[in-house]
Amino acid sequence: MAEERTAESRMQKALDRLITDYSEIRAGRANPNVLDKVMVDYYGTPTPVAQVGSVSVAEARILVIQPWDKTLLDPIMKAIQASDIGINPMNDGNVIRLTFPQLTEERRKELAKGISKRGEEAKIAVRNIRRDAMDALKKQKKAGELTEDDLRDEEEALQKMTDKFCKEIDEVAANKTKEVMSV
Repeated sequence: MAEERTAESRMQKALDRLITDYSEIRAGRANPNVLDKVMVDYYGTPTPVAQVGSVSVAEARILVIQPWDKTLLDPIMKAIQASDIGINPMNDGNVIRLTFPQLTEERRKELAKGISKRGEEAKIAVRNIRRDAMDALKKQKKAGELTEDDLRDEEEALQKMTDKFCKEIDEVAANKTKEVMSV
């Protein structure tokens, strides 16, 4: 039972990590999540952009950052330019605008390949967690802590859980691919 709960929480973490990775993919639409890893020097402390101003989606492809302190306009601009998001910020003295370019068909296909690759990596992680849990169960059986029937029941439950998480990963990947491929 303890092995099953541990395996389930580890599988959930693998799924959550995948969802976080997918949220950072720029799909031609304005998405505030692309700024999650951009840090601004806020009085000597690296601080996420979302904590130094409001980030909102003005239009489908325009993200607006309104800093709470106007002196932060330049540091935010520099942080965005130094990041790997590949968008040049525009500053009008009050707010910073990020205009997301329309994706080319080639870039969409490239992103879709990356999405399926990350999904497959997440499924491999889930299967590795299953393998570790199975090994732990077999050790318990060998030590006499589990009967043959209990071992079989635990293995079946573990397999069902693995299948459930793999199915969720496939659904998340399919949804993200659909989002990226839509014009």
